[in-house]
Amino acid sequence: MSENDSIVAETAARIFADLADPQKVNRSRDGAWKGPLWQALAESGLPLAWVPEHHGGAGAELADGFAILGVAGRYATAIPLAETLLAGWLLSRAGLSVPDGAMSVAPARPGDRIALNADGTLSGKARGVPFARDAKRLAVLAGDKKSSCVAIVEMSACRLNDATSLASEPSNTVTFDCVKPAAIAPAPAGLDQTALMLMGCVVRSVEIAGALEAILDLSVRYANERVAFEKPIGKFQAVQHNLARLAGEVSAAMTAAHSAADAIAQAEMFDDAIFLEATAAKIRSAEAAQEGAAIAHQVFGAIGFTSEHILHRYTLRMLSWRDDFGNESYWAEALGRKIAVRGADEFWPLVASR
Repeated sequence: MSENDSIVAETAARIFADLADPQKVNRSRDGAWKGPLWQALAESGLPLAWVPEHHGGAGAELADGFAILGVAGRYATAIPLAETLLAGWLLSRAGLSVPDGAMSVAPARPGDRIALNADGTLSGKARGVPFARDAKRLAVLAGDKKSSCVAIVEMSACRLNDATSLASEPSNTVTFDCVKPAAIAPAPAGLDQTALMLMGCVVRSVEIAGALEAILDLSVRYANERVAFEKPIGKFQAVQHNLARLAGEVSAAMTAAHSAADAIAQAEMFDDAIFLEATAAKIRSAEAAQEGAAIAHQVFGAIGFTSEHILHRYTLRMLSWRDDFGNESYWAEALGRKIAVRGADEFWPLVASR
């Protein structure tokens, strides 16, 4: 991590520690904590970190934004910070000035398509758009493989259903019925739906890695404090084995996620190497989320399933993040197809180059 990355991460960590304590958030029933947290983040420029200053943002590097996402994952707060970061990145890549306020991005599933009509309006349906109901605007990638555009769409112009994610957060189907964008611009070369999905994969992978890091700390602390048969349960071999397995999953997810984030931060285009990094990160972090959630709940026992305990805030969000921008099954199949097309002779050089 560079010095600048460290400063950004420390700023984010300080804001989250002051205004998003997991225990206080979990006890809150009215969501009153969200307003002050978002205001503090916005005043620090963190939601628009990936937007250049001349487009209304903070002008930070990609690595800075990923550092913010790592901190956000460790707090697993139910705010559209990652979605706003990603929306700002998409809009600024097309040269659009980015408005203030919470945003989300569409499409959020690899199979969904938004069409650009001849009259400049947008039509189509995007499923599972995270925090769509809480966002003011959408950053939309529309068109097809031959011609794509990026648009800003007011959420009030779209139809939304009332769906939620596994973590009970808005995860809405957004319907575009000849919606007129507030602004629109051609997508630059190389920015297609696959590139957007890959960027989303790395965003979610970094968040999952941060959440896993948090639940490892929670689990180790609890195992050292919880006493059974006159000694801490962390002294029992079975619990130690589970904690070691959890640590392994955390390490694997963090390594894959940070490698993909570093690769994107240094890359000029979304080539095959980035495809390998991003898909591998999403596959491995999603697997770690599933395994890590199971292990953590085993360590905590029944208490970890209660609404009063904070563990579910992490595990449910990790499991719901697996589906955003394509789940691990989708990307495992896509990665397998790409490797097969390249041929056996190209497999090892591609892997070894990473």
